[in-house]
Amino acid sequence: MIGFLCKYLSLLTLTTAAAFSLQASDLPDFTKLAAKNSPTVVNIKAIPKKQEVIADKPDSMPFNRPFGPDGGLPDFFRYFYDEQPDQRKKPRRDARPSQGSGFIMSPDGYIITNHHVVDGAGELVVTLSDRSELMAKLIGSDERSDIAVLKIEAPYDLQTVILGDSDSLKVGEWVLAIGSPFGFDYSVTAGIVSAKSRSLPDDNYVPFIQTDVAINPGNSGGPLFNLQGEVVGVNSQIYSRTGGFMGLSFAIPMKVVLNVYEQIKQTGTVSRGWLGVFIQDVTQELAESFGMAKPAGALISKVLPNSPAKKGGIKAGDIVIQFGGSSVDRSSDLPPLVGQQEVGSKVKVQIIRNGKKMRLTIAIGALKDEPEVALKSKGKQADEFYIYEKLGIAITAITSDQRIDLQVERGGVIITNLEDGPATEAGLQRGDVIIKMASSLVLGVQSFKNILRPLAPNSVVPILIQRGGSPLYVAVRLGEK
Repeated sequence: MIGFLCKYLSLLTLTTAAAFSLQASDLPDFTKLAAKNSPTVVNIKAIPKKQEVIADKPDSMPFNRPFGPDGGLPDFFRYFYDEQPDQRKKPRRDARPSQGSGFIMSPDGYIITNHHVVDGAGELVVTLSDRSELMAKLIGSDERSDIAVLKIEAPYDLQTVILGDSDSLKVGEWVLAIGSPFGFDYSVTAGIVSAKSRSLPDDNYVPFIQTDVAINPGNSGGPLFNLQGEVVGVNSQIYSRTGGFMGLSFAIPMKVVLNVYEQIKQTGTVSRGWLGVFIQDVTQELAESFGMAKPAGALISKVLPNSPAKKGGIKAGDIVIQFGGSSVDRSSDLPPLVGQQEVGSKVKVQIIRNGKKMRLTIAIGALKDEPEVALKSKGKQADEFYIYEKLGIAITAITSDQRIDLQVERGGVIITNLEDGPATEAGLQRGDVIIKMASSLVLGVQSFKNILRPLAPNSVVPILIQRGGSPLYVAVRLGEK
């Protein structure tokens, strides 16, 4: 019996070892990839201009931004260059350098890194894999994409990265990062692609690649490789409560990077396409109110005057479902598609308007750093405070002064009071300006009455409001009366 058990245990051990061996053989071997590509990666030391470091509270950090589906998660995105997490900068002599990473794009010394690595630097020192240090010149930097281009003069041709197609990446695919986290040069970390086309707060023009590759301060600007050893992205941000890696890292897709890189090399600046609209996601309730089978597309909540969208025939309430041949599933899909278009180019746009599909052609404009919109009109005071029970709100007309303060170009009525009812349940608030209701412009109090009167009880109605200078569509299910 003992002999039988020994033989059984030996067989079990061999079987288990074989299973582990088979599993290990299925995992990728990164050794050759790391050895081949490490010489293409550089360490960047950004020596700031005369600066002063002043302690500040963590919740006032400029590189911390709340994010989440409900906007209320207590977590933060961070740029991850090497800087103390509880400090902000003002002029003084002894400010410490920040560390970052980068990679070599051309044999003659063009290098890509992040904008936030070099922002505010007085001097830039690049360290190569052979530990030689060279002073770098900043060719250009683009804050919107967080990409910067440097140039060094080396005494020999430099080894360059091989470029990959970021569009062909698949969720679940293995990727690898090389960088200098916390100053530990040429550290290699690996993981998988967690998601694609992520839109982060204040980064509307970058469809980020989300990975679970371990990224930490000092990795900023370093390359993200696929298993073929091709660069598919530039590591840029992390999602963290502590400032360290917590499983969510974000890289700028190489498609976006190359567009910025070529423009900076040629002109030193970056231009982007501009449509001139405010957009929002289509929720299930809004989809129902617009007669759609399911939520999809980017809902236009406002069209700026004299904008390409205005000239091309786009209206508030239109839902963009295709732009330049690419599908628009969420509102976050649209800004990167627009930004990548050449200024002056004509693009085919497919929209849904009043439940019907339409095609328009838009001549793309140039995105300005601070677009200005003149919103001036005349209005007169009215004293309309009757509660409209279908909505449960009281309204009044807009005065001329209010129109300027509230940034309302024409028409509209102000919500002056609410009672428990449909409007409150939908999230409308006192002070909201109703611009459009059920696909019709609200030109004033009488116009509001005329639009509301024939609407069927219990029907879901899209209402365009303006709140704090920003437009927003809200779906409201009307009451019985």
